[in-house]
Amino acid sequence: MTPIIALGFLFLTIFLFLVVFLFIKKYTPQFREILALTRLARSLGLSVEDGKRLHISLGHSSLLDERGGSAFAGLSALRIISEKTSVSDMPPVASAGDAALGLLTQDTMQAGYQAAGVEELYVHTTSRVTGLTPFSYTVGAMYIASDENVSTNIMLGHFGAEASLLADVADRNYATLIGASDNLAGQSVLYASTQDALIGEELFATGAYLDTSSSHSASLIVQDILRWLIIITLLGGSALKFIGVF
Repeated sequence: MTPIIALGFLFLTIFLFLVVFLFIKKYTPQFREILALTRLARSLGLSVEDGKRLHISLGHSSLLDERGGSAFAGLSALRIISEKTSVSDMPPVASAGDAALGLLTQDTMQAGYQAAGVEELYVHTTSRVTGLTPFSYTVGAMYIASDENVSTNIMLGHFGAEASLLADVADRNYATLIGASDNLAGQSVLYASTQDALIGEELFATGAYLDTSSSHSASLIVQDILRWLIIITLLGGSALKFIGVF
């Protein structure tokens, strides 16, 4: 029964995405302002003007379990960031704590340079696997944040309590910190360490706010629709249980 429900949910998601995608090609959706993402968009331009570097940390999640969603959200943002800052004198650096995620990081950054028409400027060493355990990854990422003229640290992915180390480095170097995690401990650290925190599903909205393409906007709207469908289903099930139908 469970596989059938999961398959039905998948087909529903695809159907909703196609409908919304076709709809918003005619009408531009308006999203609420998220201060952290507004600050992030501003940081992209400032890094190019000031000749400073962005550091995008994608965490240490595996792509083969439930933590992979946050990694893919980070990769989506990385693709847009690398395209918009590809002509900078100090190109962005991305760090990952998983081998497979590291390979995708390289491919994603290269795709961003290709989209900007400057693929020849891409340097493979700007995409790095800095460690394969949470703390070894964080120590390697701390070196980038402190020693490579970084003006903004962007943390999007799976982080635990070790995120406090990166937050401390950003604070000591007077660098802007923007981040979100799918882990409660990591989210707590980032909420306390950033001026404008990304909370919960705002992590998955990053791509849509940085890029106004129809696909990103459609994915964000579908998330909202599915969220309301789940809420209605839970409330409806509770009501039916209360009146004795089940």
